[in-house]
Amino acid sequence: MFQQDSNDDAEDVSLFDAEETANRPKRSNIKHPVASFFHLFFRVSAMIVYLLCELFSSTFTACMVTIILLLSCAFWAVKNVTGRLIFGLRWWTHLDEDGKSHCIFECRKWLAVVIMGMVLRGANLCGYIRRKVGSRKNLTSMATWYLREQFLRQNTGDDQTS
Repeated sequence: MFQQDSNDDAEDVSLFDAEETANRPKRSNIKHPVASFFHLFFRVSAMIVYLLCELFSSTFTACMVTIILLLSCAFWAVKNVTGRLIFGLRWWTHLDEDGKSHCIFECRKWLAVVIMGMVLRGANLCGYIRRKVGSRKNLTSMATWYLREQFLRQNTGDDQTS
């Protein structure tokens, strides 16, 4: 009789190209040197253009467009290439029958990368809010002003603020 091994059912199936990386001869410590190069190239290039903007062009617009294009390429590379190859992360959006968009996120069984990404995203958001609003004193005064304006609108029935 045919007897199935119990380990076959519990075997993890890789969502990524594990077979290709397992059969590749080891040439260096970097698994994907081309992906790693472009992972750093776009970001470093954007920083260099930002720091040396006056040497490249005298117009602010040309420098800003170049920086935005380089950072867009960096985002695309991380989302579509290096995120999958180097870190084992993959995400996309899916529309269901009702027309609702769902974000699908896949990762290897390596929780530290996901946690670190969430911490860095939170730090980025916190820095953005503090930069946009200013110090905590300004944040408090802005919240107080907003609540006062909402209270005045509700009590006076006026939709316009001066």
